Amino acid sequence: AQGHGAKGDNIYEFEIEFLEPVEPKPVCRVTQRQLNITVQKKESNWWERLTKQEKRPLFLAPDFDRWLDESDAEMELKEKEEEKINKMKIESRVPKDPFKHLKKGYLIMYNLVQFLGFSWIFVNMTVRLFILGKGNMEIHLFSKMVGFPCLTDSFYDTFHTISDMMYFCQTLALMEIMNSLIGLVRSPLIPAIVQVFGRNFVLFVILGSLEEMQSKPVVFFIFYFWSITELFRYPYYMLSCIGIEWKPLTWLRYTVWIPLYPLGGLAEAVCIVQSIPIFSETGKFSLGLPNPLNVTIQFPFVLQIYLIALFLGIFVNFRHLYKQRKQHLGPKKRKMK
Repeated sequence: AQGHGAKGDNIYEFEIEFLEPVEPKPVCRVTQRQLNITVQKKESNWWERLTKQEKRPLFLAPDFDRWLDESDAEMELKEKEEEKINKMKIESRVPKDPFKHLKKGYLIMYNLVQFLGFSWIFVNMTVRLFILGKGNMEIHLFSKMVGFPCLTDSFYDTFHTISDMMYFCQTLALMEIMNSLIGLVRSPLIPAIVQVFGRNFVLFVILGSLEEMQSKPVVFFIFYFWSITELFRYPYYMLSCIGIEWKPLTWLRYTVWIPLYPLGGLAEAVCIVQSIPIFSETGKFSLGLPNPLNVTIQFPFVLQIYLIALFLGIFVNFRHLYKQRKQHLGPKKRKMK
């Protein structure tokens, strides 16, 4: 090699006859300070010395930062073997779940069925909104002329058209509480209870028991907000079961709830407020206690207390979802290589 040394620009060369055969093609790397040549042995064994000649050449000097004698090498190999054995022991201690694939298959099917159910609700309501809403313009104008109010059929008939599928989906949603309770999923138990029981209370107790409430326009908004939210939640969980993350879906899953969750809670609150006079008039679900108490617990009073619990539940779930959003969409720490 040509280089600038103590004698100025000069051609430098050297020749080493190794003790045993080496690979014919060494790896060379040139830096600003030096030339690094890595020579690989043909056979991985311990050499008594580097060269065939017993006396070390004067221009050779060992790098003691990288120097290993035979005892050091044996110790290093022993440590690597012990580390490998310890790793195998730790892995063997972790119990293998024989039902892993069965659980994963169940979660995939559950999320798929829920996604299809809420998709049917959303598409059905959207089509009815556009077709019936547009078709009823002439009826609405005629009703105004003759003095009769006219509601769009997509609002008026929402419950009777959608309720069966909504009953099915929300009843099946009770499995989310069970999944969290038995540790099948890592979701916290309290938010799942708040959401599932809150929705089912509105669906079964308020809407399901009062025919007067079933034709209210607020039913449309409740069902619509619920279905849009689940269109992104269930596909996200379904893909997570098989280790797939689609970034646009992840963003939608942890962003769409920001406007829809408060709107859905507000629609539920309006539904409860509208039902209070009906329950007061009919006395339905009011409970009379026998003597000596002789007190009647009015169901409208229970609904007023539930309204407070509803907004507390919204706050609990909102905080939980916000933490999840920061975890999945917030700035991630760079991993050190």
